[in-house]
Amino acid sequence: MSSYDTVADFGTLYDEVPAYVARKDVAFYVEEADRHARSAGTVLDLGCGTGRLLLPLVRAGHRVFGVDRSPAMLQRCAEKLAREPADVRSRAGLLEGDVREFEVPRSGFGLAIAPFRILQHLTTVDDQLRCLATVRRHLAPNGRLAFDVFNPNFAMMSRDRTAEAEDTPERQLPDGRFFRRAFRVLRVHWVTQVNDVELIYYVRAGSETTRVVQAFSMRWYNVPELEHLLVRAGFTVEAMYGDFDRTPLRDGTPEIVVVARKT
Repeated sequence: MSSYDTVADFGTLYDEVPAYVARKDVAFYVEEADRHARSAGTVLDLGCGTGRLLLPLVRAGHRVFGVDRSPAMLQRCAEKLAREPADVRSRAGLLEGDVREFEVPRSGFGLAIAPFRILQHLTTVDDQLRCLATVRRHLAPNGRLAFDVFNPNFAMMSRDRTAEAEDTPERQLPDGRFFRRAFRVLRVHWVTQVNDVELIYYVRAGSETTRVVQAFSMRWYNVPELEHLLVRAGFTVEAMYGDFDRTPLRDGTPEIVVVARKT
């Protein structure tokens, strides 16, 4: 089960987190679709969730097929699509499936995207290679894969972060409830490069507050590791950036944003 399905209507909370709403990756991925998917016609969106990237892409005129393992998040995405004009709806397809092994009813995608650190949820090399092989199988010749992971900040990661730290002050949900969010890192596995993370939502309705915990593990990567992993999976790295404005990748930039070509 996806961690997004452990709480009823989790998509409502997800869609209201300011850090997600304001994330500056949308323009980057739309631009990559403009570059690489116009001729091949379709974008493969891994971990499409509630449509944070899928909706801007179909509104921009791209055909997009979204894959996600969470039925609840896909349902919310479908509800959003239902409110779009018919021509926008016609360009979108959704599939419930695991990004490590899925089969969409077409191939020859010009671009696959794995936004917002999807690949960091794959904590083993076997899972990473399974995902990359599945993506590669669906891509057209010379199709591209674009994704992002965080650039590890080891000074921060080595600090004790087991206590809850608020990252979202209380704000109102569309249904009138309120929520705030905190996070903590329960454990760092240095050998396997994995953080055990909890996101804690405090949802308030009147005088009653419910504590909702989303627990998951996240793998971090370094640049040489990503280069070797992609070559092993049959890709050539075309670009690595330090942020979504295509800042050069260097020590201290927040992201590792990768564009790789199927070879």
